Amino acid sequence: MEFRTIKEDGQIQEEIKKSRFICHIKRVTTEDEARNFIQDVKKEHYKATHNCSAFILGERSEMKRSSDDGEPSGTAGVPMLGVLENQQLTNVCAVVTRYFGGIKLGAGGLIRAYSSNVALAIKEIGIVHIKEQLGLRIALSYSQYQELPNFLKANHLQEQDTSFTEQVQTTIFVDKDDKDSVIEELIELFNGKVDITDQGLRKVEVPVPSS
Repeated sequence: MEFRTIKEDGQIQEEIKKSRFICHIKRVTTEDEARNFIQDVKKEHYKATHNCSAFILGERSEMKRSSDDGEPSGTAGVPMLGVLENQQLTNVCAVVTRYFGGIKLGAGGLIRAYSSNVALAIKEIGIVHIKEQLGLRIALSYSQYQELPNFLKANHLQEQDTSFTEQVQTTIFVDKDDKDSVIEELIELFNGKVDITDQGLRKVEVPVPSS
């Protein structure tokens, strides 16, 4: 099963018409994790005017919850959830803390503020596509290894677990259907002088380019 989520936990803050908005965002896998995270933020920011939240769980986004935490109904939690849905994210919880600055934003202003705060956090942190891919362990000479980055860039691949000893050994992950064509290209690139070992399937996190 494949799904998209945030690259890592994090937070950002911004000021909108003198109110301070802080988006805390975290990867979660259960409802308990999500609700504990929301409570932790509320404890940390107990003096805040509101701590609104939204989360989506499950590889098929089976569970969706949101809370306006005292803001007018539909002006905070639902717009926050909408941003998570629009980005096709799951297993993620967002809490936006608001410290009221004295200027009322109105319903439209609140919707824009809460949704843009979550969108900014996601943009800053980044998104990963979690999918099952096939690992290929490649052994190369140092001179051969210098040719690898261009190949990886052209094929939108990344290397992992690289070690430098007498040879360079590195692992790339490819979609199952691309295995044969990638191996053929590597053999052609290095004139047959390359050692490639199938490492089997593994769940990997592939960065999603920011649009």
